[in-house]
Amino acid sequence: MAGRTVYIETFGCQMNELDSELVSGQLRALGYAFTEEPDRADVVLYNTCSVRDHAEQKVRSRLGELRERRASDPGLVVGVLGCMAERDGRDMIARFPVIDVLCGPGELDKLPALLDNAVRTRGAIVSDPDSARERFVALQGGASRRSATLAAAADSLELLDLSRAVSPDDHSGSAYVRITRGCNKFCTYCVVPHTRGAEVHRPPDHIVDECKRLADAGVVEVTLLGQTVNHYRFEHGAVVTMGGIVQPQKGRAYAGGHRRDPFEGERVTTFAGLLRRIHEEAPGIARLRFVTSYPRDFGDDVLEVIRDSPRICRYLHVPAQSGSDAVLARMNRGYTVGEYLEFIDRARGVLDEPEKGRPLSIAGDIIAGFCAETEDDHRATAALLRRVRYKNCFIFRYSPRPGTAAFDRLADDVPEEDKRRRVNELLALQQSISDEVSREQVGREFEVFVQGVSAHEAKREPSRGRVPLTVGGRASEREASAPVVQLSARTEGDLIVVFDCPAGRSGAELVGSLVRVKITAARGLTLFGVLP
Repeated sequence: MAGRTVYIETFGCQMNELDSELVSGQLRALGYAFTEEPDRADVVLYNTCSVRDHAEQKVRSRLGELRERRASDPGLVVGVLGCMAERDGRDMIARFPVIDVLCGPGELDKLPALLDNAVRTRGAIVSDPDSARERFVALQGGASRRSATLAAAADSLELLDLSRAVSPDDHSGSAYVRITRGCNKFCTYCVVPHTRGAEVHRPPDHIVDECKRLADAGVVEVTLLGQTVNHYRFEHGAVVTMGGIVQPQKGRAYAGGHRRDPFEGERVTTFAGLLRRIHEEAPGIARLRFVTSYPRDFGDDVLEVIRDSPRICRYLHVPAQSGSDAVLARMNRGYTVGEYLEFIDRARGVLDEPEKGRPLSIAGDIIAGFCAETEDDHRATAALLRRVRYKNCFIFRYSPRPGTAAFDRLADDVPEEDKRRRVNELLALQQSISDEVSREQVGREFEVFVQGVSAHEAKREPSRGRVPLTVGGRASEREASAPVVQLSARTEGDLIVVFDCPAGRSGAELVGSLVRVKITAARGLTLFGVLP
C-alpha cells in the first residue's frame, strides 16, 4: 500500500534471508517503502526461526517492546512470519495480542493480501477505538503432508520465487536461489519438517532461468538453498501444470546413496544434472555453491560434476551433529559415524587439490548435550572434529523444541552446566583446528569474492560501512570518496580474507567482484592478504 513504510527483521538461516528478500520485493512492487529503523516503520515484520531457542527469545523480546509502542501508536501493524508462526499457530496471538498478522513459511505468497487487510483494519481502529479487531492468519497446518499427489497441487508459493524482482541495484553481486523446500528426514531434534512441510523440488527450468536472470543483472555468485539440497530430483514424466505454470514435485523416499540415477537425463534431473545445467547454461555465474547437504545420500555423480566444473565451489556444508553412533541413532540421523567419515574421505579424494590452488573446505554442525549424551559420547564428538578438520563448525547446545519427537519422547537429561562445558570444550577445539587450517593457506593465492568493508573497518569507522553494495550502479560522490581501508572477501572454500583497498581504487568498484589475493598471514578464522 503506497505510503506505508515497512521494517523487516530476519532471524535464523539463509532460507529465511531469501524469504525476506522475496517478500520485500513483492511488497515494494505494491508501493510499500522500506526502512532500517523500526521506530520509523508503519509495519513491523519479524521473519522467525524455531531451530534454536535463542532466536525465539529475541522475537518474544521484540514483541514485548512493540506492545509498549502500540499504546502511543495504535496504527502500528505487527506481523510474525516464518517457522515460529507456523509452529505456535494462533496460540501465539493469545500470548502476544500485539500481533496483527501471522504467516507461515509455506504461505508467504499470501502476505500482501493479509497485510493490506491488516493495514486497513488498524486504520479503522484508530478512527474508532471501540471497533472489533481482526487478526489475519495464513498457516500451512500440515496440509502439504496430507496430499497424496506427487505434485504440490496449486503450489502458489512457487509464484513467489518466479516473481522475484531482479535488478543491478538489488544485490551485492551475490544471491540465493531456492531449489527445494521442506524436509523429509524427521530428525528427532528438528522442527523444520513440521514448520516448512514435506520436501518439494522446484522445476529445473525455473531454477536455471532464475540463475540466468540474476547473471544478467550482474550477480557473480549464486548459492542454491535447500534443507537437503543433494536430494533434489525432478521427474519430467510426472510434470503437473496448473495455470500454465509447471508445479514443484513432492520428494519421494530417497534411495540414491552413492549410486548414479539410471534415469538421469531426459526423464529425470538429479542434483548433479541441475548443477551441470546451471554451470553450462548460466556462464555469467562465476561462482556456484550450495547448502545444506545430507551426508548419507551424496552421490559420486555430484562430486564428479563439481570436480569437472571450474565455477562450482569446492565447499561442502555437511552437518554431522554428533560423533557418537548412539547419539546419532537417538537423533534419527540415518547414518553412522563410519558412514559419515566414508563420505568425507570420498569427497576429499575427488575434490581436495591444494597443489592446484583448490583445496576442499568442509563445514559442519554439532549439537552438544543431546538427550542421554554421555562423556564418552562427548569425547567421540571431539575425536570427530579432529578427524574431519572442519574449516569451521557451528556448535550449539541442545535445547528442546516443542513439536519435535525429542521434545515429546526423550528426556532432556543432560545438566545445563554439562551442556555449556561441552560446548565450550568443542568450540575451543574447533578454534584451534580452524586456526591450523587458516595458517596452512599462508603463501597461497586465491580468487576471492569481495563482499564489503571488513567488520573491523566498519566498527572502527562506521561511516565507511556505507560502501554501496551495488554492481553496475553509481556511487554517490560522498560514498565514492569515502576512504575505505580494509575490505572483506571470501574464497571459494568460504574462508574469510581481508585486504587493503589499493590506492587509486574505490571500495565501491571492488565490492561484488572477483579479485586475486595472496595470503600473507592468518589469525583464527581470518586470512590477511594483498593484491599481487
